[in-house]
Amino acid sequence: MHQINGRRIILIGGAGFIGHNLALHLKRLGAEVSIYDSLQVNNLLSFTSSEHDSKDTDLYLNIIFQRLSMLRAAKIPLYINDAREYHTLSKVINKIKPQVIIHLAAVSHANKSNKDPFSTFDHSFRTLENALDNANSEVIEHFIYFSSSMVYGHFKSEIVTEDTYCEPVGIYGALKFGGEKLVIAYNQAFGLPYTIIRPSALYGERCVSRRVGQIFIENALQDSEITISGNGDDKLDFTYIQDLIEGVVKIVENKKALNQIFNITYGESRSLAQMTEIIKEHFSSVNIRYVKKDKLTPDRGTLSVEKAKELIGYEPKWPLHKGFPEYIRWYKELFSKTSKPDNIQNVYQMIQNNF
Repeated sequence: MHQINGRRIILIGGAGFIGHNLALHLKRLGAEVSIYDSLQVNNLLSFTSSEHDSKDTDLYLNIIFQRLSMLRAAKIPLYINDAREYHTLSKVINKIKPQVIIHLAAVSHANKSNKDPFSTFDHSFRTLENALDNANSEVIEHFIYFSSSMVYGHFKSEIVTEDTYCEPVGIYGALKFGGEKLVIAYNQAFGLPYTIIRPSALYGERCVSRRVGQIFIENALQDSEITISGNGDDKLDFTYIQDLIEGVVKIVENKKALNQIFNITYGESRSLAQMTEIIKEHFSSVNIRYVKKDKLTPDRGTLSVEKAKELIGYEPKWPLHKGFPEYIRWYKELFSKTSKPDNIQNVYQMIQNNF
């Protein structure tokens, strides 16, 4: 088995929701963690841009401030560079000489991807090719690629396994599936050891990606109605960030993860209606409105995690009824702090001092 302690790991696109949570956890386990991120995509620079105009800007800057402060406190190096720039990425990788590359850089929202294919290709596929090309050395022992449950497209049955035929719907899913094929091709051509991760419906602390659970909570906190696409029966395999992080640790530790694809989810789907019932328990006055489902939103369900359980000992511990209330509690505390103007001023002060 691989050991986390002392292992050199770089997270490309690692200052985002998944990446900063993962980096902090790997650091606590003793890994030598570095992050490479431009802070452009759904991050600090996009929210401070004059082109960004949203009522939630201050809230999201506050969340990003928390991320960066935690990374700085943990003394995790952050290389603020664009992974689309091949030679800059090469210099950093040659300097760090990582044993493990975890590739997270991507446009992380399906709706945004479908509206802006060029930018999605640039930030999701070009960055991956650059990372793979720089991973083609004897130093790199493991390349981990974050794909998505969206590669399955419309689920033909309630449960899908890693062997289920993939037929993605829309730009986002297509590029994720193309990314998987590119990773496998580098293994075929150069022998690069890899693992592909397919997460699903993530939720958890310090996310600014406007995922469904996040939108529900924010709307409830702001006394706005919650909008559900469809009739509420659509099911998703909601996955708390802590389960995903533990799954990645198992993958880094275990040689049996090499050259494999894994669903890393909770492994049991729940409907949007069930999620809103939890919301109602914490916000009694919330209003629900149903709208027509978007044609590019696939019908989904449960992702089997039996392969991950068997091969690498993955054990998800956070069902929706346990994880989602934890997320709600965190958000309530955040909102109480965000109402203080000094907290937002800290964000701008940090930008001025550090960037």
